[in-house]
Formats: sequence, C-alpha cells, structure tokens
Amino acid sequence: MSKNEANVVLLEKQGGAEIYLLRNTAGMQARITNYGGIVMSLQVPDKNGTFADVVLGYDTVADYVKSSPYFGCLVGRYGNRIAKARFSLDGREYPLAANDGPNSLHGGIKGFDKVLWAARPVSSNLGPALDLRYLSKHLDEGFPGNLDVTARYTLTEDGSLRIDFTATTDQKTIVNLTHHSYFNLAGRGDILGHTLVLNAEHFTPVDATLIPTGELRPVAGTPFDFRKPTAVGARIDADEQQIRLGGGYDHNWVITKPPGNLGLVARALEPASGRAMEVLSTLPGTQFYTGNFLDGTIVGKGGWRYQKRSAFCIEPQHFPDTPNQPSFPSVALAPGQTYQNTIVYRFFVE
Repeated sequence: MSKNEANVVLLEKQGGAEIYLLRNTAGMQARITNYGGIVMSLQVPDKNGTFADVVLGYDTVADYVKSSPYFGCLVGRYGNRIAKARFSLDGREYPLAANDGPNSLHGGIKGFDKVLWAARPVSSNLGPALDLRYLSKHLDEGFPGNLDVTARYTLTEDGSLRIDFTATTDQKTIVNLTHHSYFNLAGRGDILGHTLVLNAEHFTPVDATLIPTGELRPVAGTPFDFRKPTAVGARIDADEQQIRLGGGYDHNWVITKPPGNLGLVARALEPASGRAMEVLSTLPGTQFYTGNFLDGTIVGKGGWRYQKRSAFCIEPQHFPDTPNQPSFPSVALAPGQTYQNTIVYRFFVE
C-alpha cells in the first residue's frame, strides 16, 4: 500500500453507503461518500491556520437520501437543464423526466447524485485518491447507451480537490458530468461579501424556465461582469431581466480558454478568513449559482439552517441544453471514444 493509499480511510458505513476520509500532509481533509459521490465535508485552513468546513450539506447519508438540493454530489448523465425534457440524437427522439418544471435537470429523477458508486482507494502521485465507478444502463433515465463512468477524487498536496471524470459508451449518447458542492469559504454566514472573478467575456442568457436562448451575450456593462474581483452581493439584486429570471445568479458563463485545455474558470476570496479558491476545468462553460432557492427550511450540519445565499456553486460543465442548441459545443459521445473532464478546486490563503 502506498503512502497516499494509506491516507484514504474507510471511516464508516451508513446504511448501504460508505464514507471515506482523504487527508493530505498539510492537514486538509475531505469526507466523501459513495452515495452520489457526495463531498460531505471539506476542511480548509484560514490565514491563521484555523480549519473550517467550507461546503454545505448534512451530517448523515440518510439526510442526503431523504432530500437534498444536490449538496456536494456528482451530477450526470447531463448536468444542468435540457429543455422540454427531450432531445434528438441521429434522428431519434429521447424523452426524459421533467423534474424541473417542463425541463429535465441534472440527469433526471434518479441521476448520478442518487446512486451507489463502487469505491476503491487508489495510488496517485498527486495525493490520496478515491475512484468511484458506476455503470449507467441503456435508457437509464431515458439516456441511450450503457455508460461506464469513473470519477477520481484526489486531495492533492498543493491543497486542491481534483476530480477526473472518464466515461465510455457502447452506443452514441450525450454526456455532461460535473460536481455540485455548495461553497462558503467563511464556513458560516452568507456569501455576499466573497469576491469573485469569472474568466469569461460572455454568458448565456436564459428564458423564464432558465433555458438558454442560444445567444452568447457579452458580460461588459451587465451585472454578469466578473472579469475583475467583485463582491458576489454587489449586483445580485440588480433591476435587470436576467437577474430577475434567476432570482440572482443561476447562469452559465462561457469560459475564456482554448477548448479542452485545463484553464482558469474562477477565483473566489473570503476577505475576513483569507481563504481563497481557484477553480480550473477542461470544460467550455461554468454554472455560477448563488443558493437562490435556499429558504431556511433545510437544517444542515451542526444545526445550521441554510438561508438564501448562504453558499455558492461553481459547476464547470458544457452549456445547458446543448443537445437542443446546434450552435453550442457538442456533448455527443460515440463508441470507441472516451469522455474526459477534469475539475480542480484549489484552496490557498490570500
């Protein structure tokens, strides 16, 4: 057993689920369950070396099973929304579950966030790592093809939580995998004072059901311009159509980088603690969501009642509704091809 494998510990079993602890030599720790690939906690130091859990969620797996707004999970087969819960591929139409008004959201009623993955600690020269594997059967939630997916979580020695996705199929299908942690770099309170940079010149405006219109709109002169460090709360309640439609930010940004290259998506800073996070990805877009649907009814870890805007999500992904938007980069995967996607959440002190 390698040193890094030894730093992946099966902590406990809850029901049919397993909970693993990953820890690096700097003292960072991540608790990850094979139910939905959920990051249950992520301990990160502040400028004084004090650790805090920077992700929202629950204390037990049973609470995630009971009800969760996608806290900390893996999302698939298709992250984000597909309009009218249907798409066509090579002339055949595939109906999906309409679980978000008229649309399909995050893979349907029982997406990758609600299944048990096969977990295996693995050796990695980057740090302690855990492989999660799942075979999504043909027409699972309406999607064609048997899709074999692996998500590798690595807690790297440079302070990153890295997720490497790979997938293969035996029939042409669509794939858009992402991760859905709700972050609060202070560990408590709201996120309106966090400063944010989004590496994007354009975003994809949406209709009343949060489906992209197909336009790539410049961020310049809009509340969506985060090219320079800006407080999340500075324009979150602006009297602007897109802000009103999303109830704040719940949109996809078009990331400025070469296609397929691992590059900067976002940088967030919580000034009081000094905790900062960079997000890197190989994907062309990212959803930035500011917890607009949290309303105080969810009681999370330690009895914290999660209010509106007590966290934000940065979900690197392909653009929403891509299967129905011919001008967007393709999400089709054919037999013989391998889907690959890397997301890195790198933590440091500023």
